Amino acid sequence: MNAEEALATDLGITLLAAAGALTTAIHDGVVARGYTDLRPAHGFAFARMAASGATVTELAGHLGVTRQAAGQLVDELVAKGYAERRPHPDDARARLVVLTDRGHACTRAAEAAAADAVRPWTAALGRDRVRALTDDLRRVAPNGPVRPTW
Repeated sequence: MNAEEALATDLGITLLAAAGALTTAIHDGVVARGYTDLRPAHGFAFARMAASGATVTELAGHLGVTRQAAGQLVDELVAKGYAERRPHPDDARARLVVLTDRGHACTRAAEAAAADAVRPWTAALGRDRVRALTDDLRRVAPNGPVRPTW
């Protein structure tokens, strides 16, 4: 393995380890806050729906899964009371999936859990380095897709 390959391998393993640890910490924090019926994949969907909702097709693209898999995930979220389907305001053929009050409350719990999870990183690296790391990662991977752990 040459130096470039070693660097790429080390970076890849390190990023995957950090992402896995962060996902686990956030999920554990959400569970500790009383949302025990969700998987990490649900949280990735919440992130896409939080602002103004999303179609199943948009969720599929965001999650990097098939439309059918995204539809099944939405069915679960609707059945659990975290999301609901509404008519799309701009497309009569589409349905918009939006978070319910319960879904928004869970999102706030995930945000608090994320802050708890990143706090040790900030303590170890400093706020400026964590901000720079975030900015750098956003530059090289601006839009995902986010591939959840099922």
